[in-house]
Amino acid sequence: MIAGHTEQAIKSVFNGEKSFCKFLSANDTGATGGHQSGILISKSAVEMMFSRQELAQTGIPKRMIKIRWQDDFETESCFTYYESKNELRITRFGKGFPFLKPEQTGALFVFTKQTDADYSGYFLETDDEIEEFLDTFGISPTETNSLIDVQRVSAETQEKLSIQEFINSLDVDFPASDVMSAAARAIEEKTYDHIEYIRLNPDEKIISWTNMEYTLFRALEYARYGEIISKGFQSVDEFVRVANIVLNRRKSRAGKSLEHHLSAIFDGNCIEYSSQAVTEGNKKPDFLFPSQEAYHDYGFSVDYIVSLAAKTTCKDRWRQVLNEADRLRDKPKYLCTLQQGISGAQMDEMQAENVILVVPKPYIVAYPKDRRDRIWTLARFVEYVKIIEGK
Repeated sequence: MIAGHTEQAIKSVFNGEKSFCKFLSANDTGATGGHQSGILISKSAVEMMFSRQELAQTGIPKRMIKIRWQDDFETESCFTYYESKNELRITRFGKGFPFLKPEQTGALFVFTKQTDADYSGYFLETDDEIEEFLDTFGISPTETNSLIDVQRVSAETQEKLSIQEFINSLDVDFPASDVMSAAARAIEEKTYDHIEYIRLNPDEKIISWTNMEYTLFRALEYARYGEIISKGFQSVDEFVRVANIVLNRRKSRAGKSLEHHLSAIFDGNCIEYSSQAVTEGNKKPDFLFPSQEAYHDYGFSVDYIVSLAAKTTCKDRWRQVLNEADRLRDKPKYLCTLQQGISGAQMDEMQAENVILVVPKPYIVAYPKDRRDRIWTLARFVEYVKIIEGK
């Protein structure tokens, strides 16, 4: 478990624009008995504290700034750059400032720029706090007194921290499925930074998002039920009750998750569509391209209308898509699934009913080799719809 101020400092670095860390020297804390003014900062951080225009002004550049310390209190402090001495300092901490005392010598000072007007400062004093922070960003003690390269942090660590930050932000036990899916996408993008895959490799992106949402959901389950499960149950009935709550929530989430991620793929490719559109009666295909309005406009040719069903697994459910849109009865029925493999006989039944499977490319190898050419990748489907819509 990460200690409180360490976790706050780590989050501040991840969420900030630029960050710096150093060990407080005896001069910083007054342990030498000297009269140094404020905390001396490496020149490597100068652009974190001053704009180029401010540095170009005549005289000694100074800047009043608000700094929030330990997520607890604020000071109106001052940045000063003495170009002649090649020194950069933070000064004006106010009376009773508790962190620049001789006993704080050797503490790790973490300083982050959140915006041009807001900064955060943290002091980590114990060995465990300091090691936790430095290990998170892959910094050795000799590499301090410089800007922090956030890209050096391991993806696994950043992922865990982002997941924990999301869970801590919730004011409900479990958020709605669209909130959960959006959070998974945001964490995946923040951690692995391949937003371009939405257009260039949607097959990989849909898998990454789905995996991240599963990881996020399991972490949230543990946060909500871990203590209950570890303590045990008073009766079998109590166990069954909790188990049913967990399983039912998993089932309802999984079904909507794929739809939410597909919508994000289509949005990212500027594709027009209606989700959960009503065709005839109570029929609701998961997606209609370009829109529900086009489907009900009998002057709009069915050659330019496409339907897509989304089913996490399709082994037994694929027949549900056959009658979702009467106008498209004689057209191919597209079915996107994360199912990894079905039998050749089932694929033959699908072909007879004019059902075309849309499967993320890495999963196609799980299908019968002699029938894989019938399967569309998600990238192929996206490009097809773009052509149909004239994009």
